[in-house]
Order: sequence, then structure tokens, then C-alpha cells
Amino acid sequence: MGTAENLIGGGGGPVRPAEPPPYWRYTLHLASLAAAADEADEAERVAAVLRDPDRVMAESALVTHLDRRAARLLADERFQDWAHAVGAALEGRAFPVARLREWSLLKSVSQGEPWSAAELCAASDWCQRTAVALLTSYEALRLLADAGRTRRVRHAAAQRLVRRPSL
Repeated sequence: MGTAENLIGGGGGPVRPAEPPPYWRYTLHLASLAAAADEADEAERVAAVLRDPDRVMAESALVTHLDRRAARLLADERFQDWAHAVGAALEGRAFPVARLREWSLLKSVSQGEPWSAAELCAASDWCQRTAVALLTSYEALRLLADAGRTRRVRHAAAQRLVRRPSL
């Protein structure tokens, strides 16, 4: 005999939930986003994820996807098109929009494009830690060694500068 939760409904058989639990949907969202054929398809899939009733889980899945995808596209010329398409679909979602903006900043610094020291200094702890781990720009590492938000960022940037010849 099953537990009471499995027997609800009087039929004796297990009752299936109306929709999968959040952790299953999170995984399904990530798989769907990763399978996008192009930027337009990805933007549509982002919009579909944002319709999930669990806003926190949906945004978490999106940020995980953004981190994975942006890291792969960082040195790719398609980054800007991707960021524009996905950014339009993220409209009104502060945290994913901020994460995408920070990836765009990291792209600018890593590719030698114009970037703002004030913006890098004001970036989140996550962005500054990621910058220290990924970037080879002497200017950016020196800035973070001197003015990073946390002692951890300042120390890591200083260590990267000491080891700079291997960058």
C-alpha cells in the first residue's frame, strides 16, 4: 500500500503532479536554452523560460545559461548579436540584464574594445572575480589590484600581475 500522497484521488494509483517540480523544470530550461539553433531561437526560448511561474528558478536558469554561453562566445565576433537578441528578451528582469551587461563589459576588456574604469570598479563581486580569472589586460588587472571591491579581488588581481609574463 502506498503513502497517502500517492493514493489521493480514490483510484488507488499514484497521482502525477500537474507540472514537474522546479528542479526538473530548471534542468529542462537549461537543456532547451542550450539546444537553441540561433540567436532568434534562443531569444524565443528565453522568453518561454521567463513565462515559468517560478520567477526565481526561471531567472536562475537564465543566468546559468548566460554564464555558460557568454563564456564560450567571449572571443567570438557573434557575441554582440547574441547579447542584443537575448538582451531584448530579458527586458524588465534586473538580475539577468545586469549579468548580461557585465559579460558585455568583460568582452570589451578582453577584446581591447573601449571600456570604463568606473564601470569595472562598480561591477559586482562576481564580475570582478571573473575578470581577474579571465582577463589578461594589464590595465584592468592593475585597476582591480588597486580598487577592487573586495580584498579577495584585490589580492587575486595582484597575484595575476606578479605572474603576468605567463598571461
